[in-house]
Amino acid sequence: MVAESERQIVWVGPSRRDLRGFPRQIRREIGQALYAAQQGETDPSAKPLKGFGGGSVLEIVADYSGNTWRAVYTVRYSEAIYVLHAFQKKSKRGIATPKRDLDLIHQRLAEAERLHRRREN
Repeated sequence: MVAESERQIVWVGPSRRDLRGFPRQIRREIGQALYAAQQGETDPSAKPLKGFGGGSVLEIVADYSGNTWRAVYTVRYSEAIYVLHAFQKKSKRGIATPKRDLDLIHQRLAEAERLHRRREN
């Protein structure tokens, strides 16, 4: 049962399927961070994603067996948390999110906006 104050999770694109392919421990960590977001809190593993203007787009970073896994979501809309992207970071060039992934996040953020407008009507 969803509590009255708990925000719904809306999966944009194949983000849910992608997350399901992650190792169990990573799925659990990301799930806990998303649950905190549903409660109006910010998990310590979630940080604002640079380049998206403020703190409404967040990135959960989880490390496991020498690999880094990420999930990106937005809290822009009061009724739901929109999960935009879930991926394993494979680039060895520092911690920056690869451009390909940033472009995809921008596209899915626009899709979340469209979904939000439809939900309002």
